Amino acid sequence: MSTTRRRILQSFSGGLAGILASGVAPYGFVRNIVKAAESDTIKVGILHSLSGTIAIIETSLHNAELLAIEEINAKGGVLGKKIQPVVEDPQSLVQVFAEKAKKLLLADKVAAVLGCYTSASRQSVLPVFEENNGVLLYPTLYEAQECSKNCFYTGAVPNQQLDDFVPWILNTLGRKKFYLIGANYIYPKETNREVKALLQKHGGTTVAEEYSPLGSTEFSTNINKIASSGCDIVFSDLVGDQIVAFYKQFREFGLTAKDIPICTPITTEQEIAAMGPENAVGHYTSFNYFQSVDTPQNKSFVERYKAKYGKNAVTNAVMEAAYFQTYFLAQAIAKVKSTDADALIYEGLPGQEFQAPQGKVKIDEKNHHTWLWARIGKANEQGQFDVVWKSEDWIRPQPWVPYLYPNKNCDFTDKRVLERLKKPWSQEKNRSGTIDS
Repeated sequence: MSTTRRRILQSFSGGLAGILASGVAPYGFVRNIVKAAESDTIKVGILHSLSGTIAIIETSLHNAELLAIEEINAKGGVLGKKIQPVVEDPQSLVQVFAEKAKKLLLADKVAAVLGCYTSASRQSVLPVFEENNGVLLYPTLYEAQECSKNCFYTGAVPNQQLDDFVPWILNTLGRKKFYLIGANYIYPKETNREVKALLQKHGGTTVAEEYSPLGSTEFSTNINKIASSGCDIVFSDLVGDQIVAFYKQFREFGLTAKDIPICTPITTEQEIAAMGPENAVGHYTSFNYFQSVDTPQNKSFVERYKAKYGKNAVTNAVMEAAYFQTYFLAQAIAKVKSTDADALIYEGLPGQEFQAPQGKVKIDEKNHHTWLWARIGKANEQGQFDVVWKSEDWIRPQPWVPYLYPNKNCDFTDKRVLERLKKPWSQEKNRSGTIDS
């Protein structure tokens, strides 16, 4: 053994002892401690679309992660090493996400990947991360009903958005006839299934439900149907460029928020900046974060983001999650003194906390999702949101919606799950981490 290698092992023996003492000592851990220590930088993958129909929002996630990396490196990096972003553009194409994820893990050998936006892209890359035991941090709100030990979900799940939003629409706005419109893929369809269950529970009705191909931007027929349907609320799960086109055409048709408000869990300041505030004013969004959130952390965050990306740049909820998940990863690597995937999965990332712009956030130790705040915003003439409701405290994530899946649970601290995960991947039949409670 060389002198350098011996010194490396000696310097990290304390961190190794701590992991071994936990009783969940990951295989391959010693090898990866040495590997992490010998490299000059810590490579982290950035996997967001910088072109194509989803680039309108994913570019902001990319920017937020680069800002966080720049800040972390300015403070000395992690373990005395700088984080090196390895950027890939999957071009808003689902199949390209999987190809790029495989490249980042196997060719670039990144410590983890910060990436994806749509549920379709996330589901396309999950097999890659599970088969190669990689770490993915995913910053987007999503439909839930999923748990993977290789993924840490930092965006909202339905109990942190829909559970308060739907009753608020019914009781505060007094609107009970919902017209559901979304993009034709898993997130809008599953979200609308959850919305319909909440409407049934709280006394609303579904007038119609329809989906447009992802990337389509012609909605004249849909809006004609909406106007003649008798609905008093549009619930939109459209994404990317679709959002801009739909809101513009909605207003051009002569419909306003006073006539039929658009309520959505996905439209952000980013899309409003692209469409023009006049097309969004009076409509509602449910999110954990808005640029208008009045906290010292957020005011500083907005200033730093604008200083880097321009005075007209806006912040939004998904990019805020992209920002703080980068800090989660850096803190996790520092905690376990390793870039080993199992060390990060079992010891480093679970329980990580950060004082985010939205408020204090935390990765749940059991289910790998994130404790977040809930807010409802009304779009104003400045292209921002006036917060009209917020939760009294942060909300623990429930990856399995209890009113649809009452007997499902996701607990990576459960002994049965841990025993199964100790098996080599080649022997494992079920990677979901989901068990019947």
